[in-house]
Amino acid sequence: MKVVHIVPGSGGTFYCQNCMRDSALVQALRRAGEDVVMVPMYLPMFTDGDPVQGDTPVFFGGINVWLQQQVPFFRKTPRWLDRWLDSKWMLKRAAAMEGTTSASGLGAMTLSMLEGTEGNQRKEVERLVEWLAEHEKPDVVHISNALLIGLAAEIKAVLEVPVVCSLQDEDGWLDEINPPYNQQCWDAISARVGDVDRFVAVSGWFADRMARRLSIPRDRIDVVHIGIDLEGFEQASLDFNPPVLGYLSRMNSTLGLDKLVDAFIELKKIHGLENLKLRATGGLVGDDRKCVSSLRKKLAKLGLEPDAEFIEDFSREHRLPFLKSLSVMCVPVEQGEAFGTYIIEAMAAGVPVVQPDAGAFPELVEATGGGLIYGDLVGTLREVLSNPDLARQLGRRGRESVVERFGVDTMVQNMIAVYGELAK
Repeated sequence: MKVVHIVPGSGGTFYCQNCMRDSALVQALRRAGEDVVMVPMYLPMFTDGDPVQGDTPVFFGGINVWLQQQVPFFRKTPRWLDRWLDSKWMLKRAAAMEGTTSASGLGAMTLSMLEGTEGNQRKEVERLVEWLAEHEKPDVVHISNALLIGLAAEIKAVLEVPVVCSLQDEDGWLDEINPPYNQQCWDAISARVGDVDRFVAVSGWFADRMARRLSIPRDRIDVVHIGIDLEGFEQASLDFNPPVLGYLSRMNSTLGLDKLVDAFIELKKIHGLENLKLRATGGLVGDDRKCVSSLRKKLAKLGLEPDAEFIEDFSREHRLPFLKSLSVMCVPVEQGEAFGTYIIEAMAAGVPVVQPDAGAFPELVEATGGGLIYGDLVGTLREVLSNPDLARQLGRRGRESVVERFGVDTMVQNMIAVYGELAK
């Protein structure tokens, strides 16, 4: 069975859960003997591990897509000019800007991409599908998220193969878009649901949420939890000498870093936690730097800056020892997320988590027993940090559950089952 994965490329500037899921899945599918090709869009693919892109060209080059949206002339330019705009050195410059642009101002472009061959990037859609028909001839095409659903109709019409679409956190992007484009984009996706043969959500919570918001029959959405490559994960010591509060995600206020710093400040006032340390990593771009700079200044005024580290390098090489250094991890995203790969990574290192009662967090904590759900952030963190035996018990349960149920091989077997049913 030949599978083509179409994914948004990543400049690798921050902890991107979708990118990590896609690259881990492709690598593991190949190890399982499947013939899998990864096709990146916008930017080259950053991978957390072995290369997965190979010689496959980048389609919908980020510069080209923007120009075609803004200037009608570029919708009909010759291929030689497009190749120059898609060159590695040009896309490397574009990658340096990754994550610096808010979804709020990209409504028109998002809508155009969702419109497929009816949008301003029509020639890019046709080029991609022609390349797939000539070079790959897949049995199944898997698109990384619903923001790429505009490709599905042309893929099915030309290649006559089933299309699978993953679902993970698209709602956050769509809801951030300025009116009236936000609702227009939701409507555009809903109108194209029939072009997809099977949706695959990363959690039961998100499957239910997107079924409601996109009017997808719930039995057309499978749930395949994210799995991680467990190689290299070792049990943290949890010696609490000193206790360390950790954060692993893009470092900004949207994902709750400011709330965790405020909690850290309050925890330092508690008897027995005066020597508490804070360690945060996950990358940062654009205004994220202003956020971190502001937090450093707040800590400095209180004389706490020496007890807090904000670490930019979140590569796997650095992430594994980072996780081992923690006593508890918390990413207080109060609006919730579709999954939370950082939760599984922390548990794989035997580190307990404390997460808000939102999104898929309760689903993961209940499934693993590796943490606590909070109503009171400071109170729940205090409960774990003041009780090393509790932390070790939660950490042990979490690690055992992740090894048993959330390894990448489990994700792969579940995904192969989805492909096999469609490719009969």
